[in-house]
Amino acid sequence: MEKQLLYDLLNVATVVGNEEAGQEIALAYGKEWADQQLTDAVGNTISVVNPEAEFKVLLCGHMDEIGFRVTNITDAGLIQVQEAGGVRPKLYIGAPMQIIHETEEDGKIVRHKVPGVGVTSPVMLKNADFETKDILIDIGASSKEEAAAVVAIGDSVCGDTEVRELLGENFTCRALDDKTGVFVILEAVMKAKAAGAKMGLYANAAVGEETTCRGAYFASATIKPDCAVIVDVTFASDAPDFPASRSGEVKLGKGPVLCHSGVTNKKLNRLMAEIAKEKDIPIQWEVSGGRTYTDGDTVQQTVSGVPFTLISIPLRYMHSSVEVGNWQDLAWCIDLIAEFLVRIDKEFDFRPIKA
Repeated sequence: MEKQLLYDLLNVATVVGNEEAGQEIALAYGKEWADQQLTDAVGNTISVVNPEAEFKVLLCGHMDEIGFRVTNITDAGLIQVQEAGGVRPKLYIGAPMQIIHETEEDGKIVRHKVPGVGVTSPVMLKNADFETKDILIDIGASSKEEAAAVVAIGDSVCGDTEVRELLGENFTCRALDDKTGVFVILEAVMKAKAAGAKMGLYANAAVGEETTCRGAYFASATIKPDCAVIVDVTFASDAPDFPASRSGEVKLGKGPVLCHSGVTNKKLNRLMAEIAKEKDIPIQWEVSGGRTYTDGDTVQQTVSGVPFTLISIPLRYMHSSVEVGNWQDLAWCIDLIAEFLVRIDKEFDFRPIKA
């Protein structure tokens, strides 16, 4: 497991709609082992193993992270924003922020990081109805003109945090949702190839999950996979105020999470559970009564219907700048999916009931 890959992914901003900095890293990593690489108009980057194989497995982890876009610069040089994805506005009061300003230089896009802080005030802190429109970002400018020299309308904005190692193989950063998923699928496909996987494996660092799930949808519609493995994050019930009654008991460091749902494929879930038992990989279960709120929901609706299984990574404090994950959970996810990719073949029957 190459931890540096995840460090590299987390250390760049990839607010939904501006995922390219992370996609460049994913492409460079996949180039070392992929037989083919694909990109498309929406921004997906797909590393492929065995592209000639008739049977195809699509794997999706999404590169986009929640954040904001600049909408206005006040006369005082403060930045105002619109949300991009499921942000929680009050968390950004007094928080370190970064604005990514893109320019074109010699025919290439150059990204300039502009540091800032979320303005804090007694009025903001007392405002129980604080919304995104109330956020102000201070970049140190004293006027609109000074700020406009380094920031433009439409620039992406997110928290400015770095990876920090915690106790118990835990670590924290923003955007573990879902760069940990991108990390897992790239590592798993590389490992499966080394182990002799014969089927077509399509590792998609998908875009746009936090808003429309468009990246996974278009990748699936184009590739026409026989099945899909979606890797995303799920709420850990060992965080305060997230009772197990919500969707199941899920803890950090206790293994990958499989999903009981009306939309996940029972046969694929069963195979994943059998592999985990055989390989002594601990697994956990969550319940999603309807949609899974992942890329799987849209992938399933492509072609003539794509059966999928959802592998979730336990996560504390989702959709914040201080998300917490566990390295051992990631390692187990990689091992489980890699073994699945070696075993799955064109004879597998996805049907839960036969005529």
